[in-house]
Amino acid sequence: MVGEITPDSPIEAVLGASKKADRFTAGLGLRTVRDLLDHVPRRYLDTAKLTDIDDLREGVLLTVVGEVATSRVAQYTDRRTGRAAARLDVTVRTGGPSMRMTFFAKSPRVTQWQAQRLAPETKGIFVGKLGSFRGEWQLTNPQMVLFGDPGQGAEDTSMAIEELTDLFPIYPLTAGLESWDVMRATRFARTVVTDLDDPIPHELREEHKLIELRTAYDWIHAPKTWAQKGAAEKRFKFGEALVLQLVLGRRRQAIQAQNAQARTGGGTLLGEFDAQLPYDLTAGQRVVGEEIEADLARSYPMNRLLQGDVGTGKTLVALRAMLRVVDSGGQAVLLAPTEVLAQQHLRSITAILGDLGQGALFGGGTTVDLLTGSMTKSQRAGVLSRLVTGETGIVVGTHALLEDNVMFDDLGLVVVDEQHRFGVEQRAALTDKAGTPPHLLVMTATPIPRTVAMTVFGDLDVSTLTELPAGRAPIQTNVVPLAEQSAWWDRVWARVREEVDKGHQAYVVVSRIAGDVAEADPGDLPEDEATVPPRGVDELLEELASGPLAGLRLAPLHGRLPSDVKERTMSDFAAGQVDVVVATTVIEVGVDVANATMMVVIDADRFGISQLHQLRGRVGRGGLPGLCLLVTNTPAETPGRERLAAVASTTDGFELARVDLEQRREGDVLGATQSGGRSSLQALRVLRDESTIVEARGAAERLLEGEPLETVAPGLAEVVRQIEHSTRADYLEKS
Repeated sequence: MVGEITPDSPIEAVLGASKKADRFTAGLGLRTVRDLLDHVPRRYLDTAKLTDIDDLREGVLLTVVGEVATSRVAQYTDRRTGRAAARLDVTVRTGGPSMRMTFFAKSPRVTQWQAQRLAPETKGIFVGKLGSFRGEWQLTNPQMVLFGDPGQGAEDTSMAIEELTDLFPIYPLTAGLESWDVMRATRFARTVVTDLDDPIPHELREEHKLIELRTAYDWIHAPKTWAQKGAAEKRFKFGEALVLQLVLGRRRQAIQAQNAQARTGGGTLLGEFDAQLPYDLTAGQRVVGEEIEADLARSYPMNRLLQGDVGTGKTLVALRAMLRVVDSGGQAVLLAPTEVLAQQHLRSITAILGDLGQGALFGGGTTVDLLTGSMTKSQRAGVLSRLVTGETGIVVGTHALLEDNVMFDDLGLVVVDEQHRFGVEQRAALTDKAGTPPHLLVMTATPIPRTVAMTVFGDLDVSTLTELPAGRAPIQTNVVPLAEQSAWWDRVWARVREEVDKGHQAYVVVSRIAGDVAEADPGDLPEDEATVPPRGVDELLEELASGPLAGLRLAPLHGRLPSDVKERTMSDFAAGQVDVVVATTVIEVGVDVANATMMVVIDADRFGISQLHQLRGRVGRGGLPGLCLLVTNTPAETPGRERLAAVASTTDGFELARVDLEQRREGDVLGATQSGGRSSLQALRVLRDESTIVEARGAAERLLEGEPLETVAPGLAEVVRQIEHSTRADYLEKS
């Protein structure tokens, strides 16, 4: 009928002529009635109890349930006008310290009226920015809801809420909106919205003990008890997990429906390689190798995540997979995020292959090539020619591999190293170059939050390496807090000299090339953390060369150096001709210099947990114990110091990944976002709700086993279809 309000109606249909409508749309990004209903409270105040306050800090926005203890009108002289004025001073009892509240009004009449409303024993909710006055905590002109108060009067700063429940919802807000504004809007929306059909079938709700959708909205926005709030949260968490599992499950079905070429061998290259290995594979490497070989032998594309801590031998596992594909007559690509890493991979692969990697010269094995953006036109021409003819079996490269003029004879396997450095669209640009869908293996050393999220949600088959190969030495990590002891700065460099005097080498890592020029965004550092201005490579190199490390052989390394300079620096460092490399995070992954035993990370608080763990993995690789010093100016008990303490406390990358995920959330599981507040997950949190996700995955698999989803659960099928046709699904298709 005309005027009917549905979940898809614009939000203005329930906001009407509200002066604050733009705050809902522009400020909170809510466009439809469904958006409003899905904007759920972040916490609740129990109006039957005084708020238990424990962590008071000046400047925070405080919301408390309190009871008026004293209330008196005080006379004073207004400094601006010189006239006599009155204010209302109120002391409010809470579950912690008492709080002073001061109300200023335009006229004595209003002050007297406020005094009557805020008589002793009056109870209410008070919201304001916390300050202090003469040693007491104070809220000035707080917003408030007084229980049982009609709240009339144009000059009144308080708001009245009808039908106030025992649990008062506190919503995520924007400037100009208060929780009661959202509370009123959602109440009205729930009373007038129609067509709020539950997409989860009745039988499935019964099986998993879920309440119906309309009841869930009522109980999440206005619960009368904590049990109602819990039941509503359970319904929304399971519903979100179920839809995502259905999307991912249908994606897995689509992958298995694709025709890929099985890569079962035929050549002898892998066998010859295994025979010449100077060491045995770890048990984990053998198991994972068998999993990958089984995937490659299937007629649909492998879509596997290989995760392992720093130094567990992922690259060797990937190389064996590439050799299996070459044995079958195909080609393999190893995509690396930086030229330094690509060059390191090339050196490592050609060194371990020996004559088997010089096929063009020796008439056997295969040819291994490198393709990067800094290569000359003539250098690129030779590589491009060998790729299109099939002469090159393995190519290692950077983003240059994604260019349109790069073509292959028979691309069978794409290996993506440090997969979080590449967007899914970039990976798709490479896999699209194959005649039939290639097999895909993505690797990561320390799972970043999004990778952990995707693992739990099951978008990828997962292989995990946990054993460290023989020859890996322990790494000691210490935080050097200069804020507490500035003299430790000199001790850091004395310790570097000690290592060099023993014949060893060291890395010094900074976050920037110059003090004001970042080479790359660390990606996982909260934006609101401020530290002292960072040192850059050039500045620190000059300071060290003329000061504490004078006489040592120092060299810079960062992304803006010419490719030949970077290559020469790394070669000289590997050959022992450079004592200390002062670098940005270009050395984060893949760089392998056995004689490097020490790393100093300057302004370590500017890096995220996963980056720090990756960085320190560059030392202790040659059987010699490693030392990593995390230097910071950040005061104690700050988020930055908490991250550093976590890294120093363990070398278990998977434990650090969980800490990282707890701090940064999951990122956009179905999209390109890597982490942080832009998460597409609304009710779910991957670590907290893992059991719900597993339960929902089982339900999704059963729904997808039989008749089409459109038949057994048309409401769910429509929600899934909308996601599959959204922009996020475009990313999912290519991931």
